[in-house]
Amino acid sequence: MQGIPSRSEISSGFGARQTQVAECVEVAVRQRHRDVHHAFGFADDARAVAHACRIFRGVRGSAARFCSLIRPSWLTVGTAGIPQQLAGAIECERAASAITEWSPMGVPGLLQTADYTRAILEQVDLPGHELDARTMARAGRDEVLLRREPASFEALISEAVVHEPIGSARIMSAQITHLTEMARQPNITIRVIPLQVGWHPGWAGPFVVYDFANVPAVVHFEHYSSGAFVPDQHDVGEYRKALVKMRDFALSSSDSVDYFTKARKKWETADE
Repeated sequence: MQGIPSRSEISSGFGARQTQVAECVEVAVRQRHRDVHHAFGFADDARAVAHACRIFRGVRGSAARFCSLIRPSWLTVGTAGIPQQLAGAIECERAASAITEWSPMGVPGLLQTADYTRAILEQVDLPGHELDARTMARAGRDEVLLRREPASFEALISEAVVHEPIGSARIMSAQITHLTEMARQPNITIRVIPLQVGWHPGWAGPFVVYDFANVPAVVHFEHYSSGAFVPDQHDVGEYRKALVKMRDFALSSSDSVDYFTKARKKWETADE
């Protein structure tokens, strides 16, 4: 399993005996390999390792804490099937108590409809089984926002997101309707940053801040074929400062919902 920490690295991070932790990881990967490979086309991913954390009762850290021990090359490079950084992001979503995302180019993954997701992935040169696997992996991600004890989610999105045609006008109309419905959830805040407001820190690109109950926060960047998790708390702090500045440019939550209503009407007219 290239990129997975050595036994000594794992045990020093969790205070557990080397052999027990190593056996935990190895058994979990063997147990999960068949299901993971069948559903997603790869093994040795962050989900399998997080499963190792869960089944080994001596390790009390969350998936995020375990991921902090993973060498960057393991979490940042995509592979066939589902990119490992996507699997890591999904695990962070499940473990997070709060998620804050800036998305200048598309609807955040946690707020996407299945049709919107598939329309994006269809533009990528993927074999059919990978297209299905990636769509499946992204489907249901909003469960972390709708479960009994949901994570809080703040999404800052660019005005361009609701005007850029992804798929058909019907898909865009349904996606914007979904944004409006999700914005009504008490744990979800969606705010639009208008175009032509001048420079703000979001110009540097999209990012997500994951906050956890018992472990330090991390920042995640997702790019075309790779991504990175940054646990350095100085960097996390800088992105928190950036969010404060960006909120000054954003419409209020209610004004953002009104904006969605107007944008949806445009797509409904285009679909006629």
